[in-house]
Amino acid sequence: MISNATRVTDPMDEREAWAAVLERDTAMDGRFVYAVRTTRIFCRPSCPSRRPRRENVSFLANASTAVAAGYRPCRRCRPDQTQPAPSAAARAVERARALIEAHPEAPASLDELARQVGLSPHHLQRTFTRIVGTSPRRYAAALRADRFKTELREAPSVSRATFDAGFGASSRAYDAAAAHLGMTPAAYRRGGRGVHIRYAIAGTPIGRILVAATARGVCAVTLGDDDTALEAALAAEYPEAVRERLEGAALRADADLSRWLASAVRAAGTPPAADVPHARDADVPPLGDVPLDVQGTPFQDRVWRAVRAIPPGEVRSYTDVAAAVGAPRAVRAVASAIASNRVALMVPCHRVVPKGTRATTTGCAALGGYRWGAERKARLLEQERAAG
Repeated sequence: MISNATRVTDPMDEREAWAAVLERDTAMDGRFVYAVRTTRIFCRPSCPSRRPRRENVSFLANASTAVAAGYRPCRRCRPDQTQPAPSAAARAVERARALIEAHPEAPASLDELARQVGLSPHHLQRTFTRIVGTSPRRYAAALRADRFKTELREAPSVSRATFDAGFGASSRAYDAAAAHLGMTPAAYRRGGRGVHIRYAIAGTPIGRILVAATARGVCAVTLGDDDTALEAALAAEYPEAVRERLEGAALRADADLSRWLASAVRAAGTPPAADVPHARDADVPPLGDVPLDVQGTPFQDRVWRAVRAIPPGEVRSYTDVAAAVGAPRAVRAVASAIASNRVALMVPCHRVVPKGTRATTTGCAALGGYRWGAERKARLLEQERAAG
């Protein structure tokens, strides 16, 4: 139970605090933190994350109080750490980002944004890209695509979702769908209904592996210990898609899926096995040549391409990847993009480790986090070093 002494209890104070959150007011950082009951996470007032619903928010005096109440610090704004005061350019970028987020359906031009935040267009473009990891125009496009996804789930029709998301023409909405959804808006609205996803599962030294594909390429590679859990995760991503598990003769008849499965299990360290068709064939493609059907923002795409370029047995830090994509200060954005990777091994995010970690480092904790478990990450790197 949180005592009244540790909360912002005055009605006017709470209204002012909520206004600071809505405005992402950096001047209020250090005055209080806000905690979100649904996620059990607390943030600075200036946190760039999507704003929660007001009814789920509590205002607390400081980070210590929030931790004592059972909340975890946000990984984006780090409310439990002391941060240096942002530069004038950084504050201008935050204002520009807030302006874009306020109206993603009709974003201001670069010239107009620059005028409102007090920078030249060239300076804003360069600084925004360096800090955020993508340009103002692409940032707005990603936000609008996210809004389109939400509207497709909630609006009564695709036409209404297209209008509410701010697309002036259906052709633009379909272009956005191709870039961010991997299917038509109507198919996404139906939870993937009408999309045919074939998948297969095989055993590896690091557990079970599921490889799923659409007509365009591999859309999911997941690792786990239980086939049922792997299938449930695929169903949650595409609840209305036609999901077909292929085994035996049916898998051998699907040359593409069987080759892509063989590529994945070889990368996981599995010797050729009878239940993996084509595992002995010379036409099994390298992981880097497997076509993928995974859509992300332009920045995510850049990060995933950089990760695919890391040679087997080698590692790169998040800072290295940020530099490789031309956004050296966007380390957190890089980490977020890597965490959202849905195709394990195909995009080898196990090769990205904390700064200062060497390829020969042992110990799961030293190698950093991994969506599929730190032990699997260590095993994959060990196997790659041994093979190299």
